Amino acid sequence: MINYTVEQNVAVIRWNMSSSPMNVLNDESIPQFEEALNKAYADEAIIGIIITSDKPEFVAGADLKMILRNNGGDPAEMLKVSMELNRIFRNMETSGKPIVAAISGTALGGGYEICLACHHRIALSSPKTQIGLVEVTIGLLPGGGGTQRLPRMIGMQAALPLLVEGKKLNVADALKNGLIDDVAETPTTMMDKARAWIMANPQPIKPWDQIDKKTGKIVARDNFKVPGGNVQSPTGAQTFAAGTAMLMDKTKGNYPAPIEIMACVYEGLQVNIDRALVIEARHFVKVATSKVAKSLIQTMFLGMNEANKGASRPKDVPKTDVKKLGILGAGMMGAGIAYVSAVAGIEVVLKDVSAEAAEKGKDYSRSLLKKGAERGKVDPTTVDTTLNRIKTTGDYADLDGCDLIIEAVFENRELKATVTKEAEPKLAQNGIYGSNTSTLPITGLAEASANPANFIGIHFFSPVDKMMLVEIIVGNQTSDYALAVAMDYTRKIRKTPIVVNDSRGFYTSRCFGTYTSEGMELLNDGVNPILIENAGKDAGMPVGPLAVHDEVALDLSLKVMTESVKAGALSANEPIYQMVQKFNEMGRIGKKAKAGFYDYPEDGKKALWPGLADLYPVSAEQPSLDEVKTRLLYRQAIEAVRCFEEGVIRTKLDADLGSILAWGFPAYTGGALSFVDFVGIDTFVQTLDRLADQYGGRFRPTAKLRERAGVKEMA
Repeated sequence: MINYTVEQNVAVIRWNMSSSPMNVLNDESIPQFEEALNKAYADEAIIGIIITSDKPEFVAGADLKMILRNNGGDPAEMLKVSMELNRIFRNMETSGKPIVAAISGTALGGGYEICLACHHRIALSSPKTQIGLVEVTIGLLPGGGGTQRLPRMIGMQAALPLLVEGKKLNVADALKNGLIDDVAETPTTMMDKARAWIMANPQPIKPWDQIDKKTGKIVARDNFKVPGGNVQSPTGAQTFAAGTAMLMDKTKGNYPAPIEIMACVYEGLQVNIDRALVIEARHFVKVATSKVAKSLIQTMFLGMNEANKGASRPKDVPKTDVKKLGILGAGMMGAGIAYVSAVAGIEVVLKDVSAEAAEKGKDYSRSLLKKGAERGKVDPTTVDTTLNRIKTTGDYADLDGCDLIIEAVFENRELKATVTKEAEPKLAQNGIYGSNTSTLPITGLAEASANPANFIGIHFFSPVDKMMLVEIIVGNQTSDYALAVAMDYTRKIRKTPIVVNDSRGFYTSRCFGTYTSEGMELLNDGVNPILIENAGKDAGMPVGPLAVHDEVALDLSLKVMTESVKAGALSANEPIYQMVQKFNEMGRIGKKAKAGFYDYPEDGKKALWPGLADLYPVSAEQPSLDEVKTRLLYRQAIEAVRCFEEGVIRTKLDADLGSILAWGFPAYTGGALSFVDFVGIDTFVQTLDRLADQYGGRFRPTAKLRERAGVKEMA
């Protein structure tokens, strides 16, 4: 609903949608918004317009379900959406009446484009408010004039980073960077300032507009000069040349939106605003109808919201609240869990072999809070309060009354069993015991528990303060109540949960392991390690498979593989296992030892170890870059398919989110399971068959995949 009132000859248009939890631009709100604007334009008694919101946020942006409906359909429909919105916003600029955006909360994407079309912008001071054009993060570009108005307002050099990175700014930074014009401390003063500006500016004209001498109407100016220099200036030429090169290096061409934004700004700033908006609309349609935008919207926006609302949580269990948390082990993982929990307001007992050892773990929180306060990201007055929530100890007795205990000791089943038996009796009545294990089956670890129904896996990723995912593992006897507690705790510390069933390696470790192992398979096949690493990054992975294996550490890989050999899940004759053994025997266990697949000299300039060529001679004939990329991506994707078919991962959404957030599977594909649809099921199966014939059975597609694709097994 769009509310319309008149206060002291000023029309106040208040967004207050009842059909959506947030104010969004959609098929319902856009016509209502235009109707309210037209009513104000037509009323001669109205001297100005204030646009604001009755909700805590201003307008969150466009309804992405509306974008998805048109994705893959008629591009003309998508063009119509953009052009209609631009027509409404352009009328705001040229109506002849002053329009002020009274930004009562977060204004992102299309919501901020409303503000850009206004003549003046005043934001309510609030730490929760975020302002910016974030469309690029979901594979889109601003389709309501954002790529044209922002550079004309603050200059190309200031606007382009905000556009191509999708930065969200707080109120202070938005004011500093010119995205808003003023700040108000209270809603009342915000509205007072808005009215005062209208009174002082009865006939505002945007810098890129002018009065037509013949008609007296506001029209686009052809000779507008962009602040800081036009496209043809030396500054403009350097900005676009360097910027495009940097974007191609960063995106590897996998994400079209940032490049389209650069092109859109470059082309649009060479013509007047009216023609520029048509250019923007065409670029918008190009990215909005792409597979990449569809994948990013479905997984990283709609899917993420669904997961964070508890899509996988048992529905019949009442909401729970962990108020006291015990952590066993104050190493890097335990220390990180303690930090994020204390920041969330949870009382933490951090236990190690001694209070001194636990105190070293608490130092991690001290360091992060200190840096945060110095950079203005943490309120200095909250530092001591947060630290006081973490009690360090070497005594199990201090765990008395914990609602949840998380064990974060070494990946050793015997050690985990010992600490479980010591700590579990200290839990509060109906308390939950969680193991932060990355590979050891939960059902087996639960054998040490006196109450396996309340035993669950809670797998964090390092560094805990930066990694947003938590993989929750359900054992054979784990109850829905235990799952609900684990999920409620995960949301309380502002992490995204996925739920998987028990198996060796679970989902994330099992699938991530295929990336590093395929990197070693390629090395063993004589592929140049430089080609292997570049292919990984070109495919969209954060780093190459050999580099990430060094980060994880090859001694950890050996421990995990050895446990798998003991359990009969892996053959001791497996080439990859033998390769890992060899590197461990040489002491080349990764970055922490300053020696692995790479050398790590004191100057910090790591380089591939020259000795690799002696162990794994480079073949005279090398595969193409695309072939190496295909091996790396398809190997991960087929393992994700197997996990899904085996019931290890419960939902497609959890599989996709887990792959992107846990080990960096390329988000432009929508995730490891959505990758199948991204390339097409027929292409996926046929490519897997070819890869299996050439490189081994690990690539062979499953029977269910063949059934879906209608592709028979090759003779």
